[in-house]
Amino acid sequence: MTDLSVIKAAARKAAFARRQVAFDAAYPGAAGHLSQVLAGYRGVPLAGYMAMRTEIDPTPAMEEAAAHGPVCVPVIMGAGKRLKFSRWTPDIALRDGPFGANVPAVDDFIEPEILIVPLVAFDRKGGRLGYGGGFYDRTLQALRASRPTLAIGFAFAAQEADALPLEPTDQPLDLIVTERGVITP
Repeated sequence: MTDLSVIKAAARKAAFARRQVAFDAAYPGAAGHLSQVLAGYRGVPLAGYMAMRTEIDPTPAMEEAAAHGPVCVPVIMGAGKRLKFSRWTPDIALRDGPFGANVPAVDDFIEPEILIVPLVAFDRKGGRLGYGGGFYDRTLQALRASRPTLAIGFAFAAQEADALPLEPTDQPLDLIVTERGVITP
């Protein structure tokens, strides 16, 4: 492992511990600020995600958004590849996808213009520490190369870090939304 990968692994470990504490203390309405942000983008194709393990759950905000326009969720296509996004509705049948994330049982791929991005840690400059696979970084880079794409990090406030070990390929977040409010880098 390189020095940076060791530093990233330590940062992830600390962030996972903070996220676990926040998850255990979570209260209903944690996606309220996210719903408020998304209300300003009604009808714009939106990608959410199906929360896993101790991730903050965006589905209440996704359900509200689905009443006004297309919503999709990420589908991992393989190591080293960018994500594709399959149309999602609150009542859609799901199947197990890679890494334990639920995905629609039948793929109906669309391209989002707004992505709600899960993360392990964030900083106030828009930095994001993910899980290490680079899926969102590759995907955001490709989407942003073809048109404006808004990346909204969604996390518990406890996942904030003072500084993150970032690389030039790490794609920045345009907004960070927590259960406590909205942060604009």
